[in-house]
Amino acid sequence: MRFLFVHQNFPGQYRHLAAHLARAGHEVVAIGETANLHRTPRLAGVKLYGYEAPPAAPNGFTAPVERAVNRGRRVAAGAAKLKQAGFKPDVIGAHIGWGEALFLKDVFPEAKLLLYCEFFYQPRGADMGFDPEFPATAEKLLRLRVMNSPLLMALDVADCGLAPTRWQHHQFPAVHKPRIAVIHDGIDTDVVAPAGERDPDLVTYVARNLEPYRGFHSFMRAIPEIQRRRPQARIVIVGGDEVSYSPRLPPGQTYRQRLLAELGDRIDLSRVEFRGKIPYAEYLALLRRSAVHVYLTYPFVLSWSLLEAMSAGCLVVASRTAPVEEVMRDGENGLLVDFFSPAGIAERVDYALSHQDELAPLRARARETVAERYDLRRICLPAQLRLVHSLVNRVRSTSPDKSPSRPRPTPPPVKEKAGSTAA
Repeated sequence: MRFLFVHQNFPGQYRHLAAHLARAGHEVVAIGETANLHRTPRLAGVKLYGYEAPPAAPNGFTAPVERAVNRGRRVAAGAAKLKQAGFKPDVIGAHIGWGEALFLKDVFPEAKLLLYCEFFYQPRGADMGFDPEFPATAEKLLRLRVMNSPLLMALDVADCGLAPTRWQHHQFPAVHKPRIAVIHDGIDTDVVAPAGERDPDLVTYVARNLEPYRGFHSFMRAIPEIQRRRPQARIVIVGGDEVSYSPRLPPGQTYRQRLLAELGDRIDLSRVEFRGKIPYAEYLALLRRSAVHVYLTYPFVLSWSLLEAMSAGCLVVASRTAPVEEVMRDGENGLLVDFFSPAGIAERVDYALSHQDELAPLRARARETVAERYDLRRICLPAQLRLVHSLVNRVRSTSPDKSPSRPRPTPPPVKEKAGSTAA
């Protein structure tokens, strides 16, 4: 069979599924943003094709739709070239965001479209209006409808979707939920596992970027009290200074700068290390050494890092927010805390550092939780494959030609840049 994956940051959530299908002998092709394709190692057997990101749309009210449509058109143009060269996928996997999936069924009407349904914006009960420091305005609420428009357009033509958690699935409109399966991307628990000795004074915090959506402001405000209670504690913070989800700041400003200016000399920076973005192996080694790992999030997309920390046997102090509560129970496999309480965060971190032996069973149960519900090879990937095979069977049952399909030549894929590494 022939599979097409579309993701601006390919492989993204398709890393394991695309690699497995390629190893199984299927023809696997991927389309991603050219600038991003060389940032991660290639997946063996997967042919890559790039498209140039469209120019930034003006920041008007309709900008989210304009950006999505412009990106979708570029993806469709690239897909049309593949079709002209003889490539016709049986199944397409595409992320619902960014507009990439909008026109794929127009290019390949016979293919089955499987959407990765990561998030659908809601005016209440999720990220919007959650943080009083960044209140919802009438303009922001209206803009949500515009942001959801491209998602609804993609859902309208999709054959089915998958969402990584029940809470994320719950955000989607009721009319579409029956066609969206709940299957997590999966955590490779064989790789992400405890190893070596813990550093009894090491407190860790990890996010893609240091921003309010991941509770960076709450954690930073907790540090002075953590340091007062635990003079020997060392705090390592991992994450970039860009903004992924939170309100944008004026050019040249970062949330890290703002929090450091706010805290001033109340924080002892000699005991806080900002690592920036680090290689995965270094990140995993850090989790294995961590005495206490802090994870905070708005009611939003659940981070891989929480499940990886649990799989690595970390003692996790996490926010009592809906996505986390789907995974973690206070006092059973972690410690929950009020997202908005720096004093509460500091108290929980202090308690965890003071009772490491007593709380060791929580580490074990955290890993068990991931192994039982989110294990890549034993649970999640098999479930993804069952969903894909159900689509393949639908392709076969509706195809007028039931004879085995012949592989067709495809144009040359994206060339390796000097210094890039093939997987």
